[in-house]
Amino acid sequence: MTATEFEPARIAANGVDFAYLEAGQGPLVLCLHGFPDTAWSFVPLLGRLAEAGYRGVSVFMRGYAPSGFAPDGDYSIPALARDVIALTEHLGGGQAALVGHDWGGIAAYAAAAARPDRFSRLLAAGVPHPRRFLQRPSLTQLRRSSYMAAFQFPVLAERALARNNFELLDRGIRRASPSWRPDAQILAPIHSNFRDPARITAALSYYRALRRGLFDGRAAQVGPIAIPTRVVYGLQDGAVGAEMFRDQRHLFTAGVELCPMSGVGHFMHMERANGFADLVLEFLQAA
Repeated sequence: MTATEFEPARIAANGVDFAYLEAGQGPLVLCLHGFPDTAWSFVPLLGRLAEAGYRGVSVFMRGYAPSGFAPDGDYSIPALARDVIALTEHLGGGQAALVGHDWGGIAAYAAAAARPDRFSRLLAAGVPHPRRFLQRPSLTQLRRSSYMAAFQFPVLAERALARNNFELLDRGIRRASPSWRPDAQILAPIHSNFRDPARITAALSYYRALRRGLFDGRAAQVGPIAIPTRVVYGLQDGAVGAEMFRDQRHLFTAGVELCPMSGVGHFMHMERANGFADLVLEFLQAA
């Protein structure tokens, strides 16, 4: 399936007006994107899910166009978890499987920890369990994550990201996935979202809320995951190192399977879309 075959639909959940892309009929698979990409990044996966008999839904996260902004300005991890839970309820109830990349993965972890009864399986891509990431980062990881500190400065960070047609943003994508050179068609929806200065602030607010959550303890309060989980990560990831995916099995009480992908970086779901979809479907169809 191609992007031209989709028209975003809308739904209100947890006080936010969400836009989403949808394909197929069957059990719900909720796909959650991260920074700086959008719901369009999961279009190849939606096609594969539909072919396999699933209802794939890719949501534009709060603050990302054309979804609405957080009405209360809350972009914290607990707020993201409530979004995922409410979306699952409003999209038909019952259980859903979760596929989350980057911040979408963080939201998926938090939702699954809070309401394991609402979710059947979780596939997280590019991020370990939040408690592993936040409480025990390696020194190398702290250096990789230095951009998060730069994001804490209002106005200055927004201007830096928008400068020279998003040169800094594109450089960050290349650093996270060093062997990948995304074409203009892939970058277009990312750039389109960030052309609105308010959207840049919304995206950076995830990181600013994370800093506040570290001070008050909320950010690291995501509990153990009690549903079957698969964690996919790229061995060339320049944003989250492979060492960050070790020593976290105690945070998954129903078991976790680690799936490293060679030759790809942080954006593996776009770099190797078919291979990523194979891992998703294999996991969903496991007995």
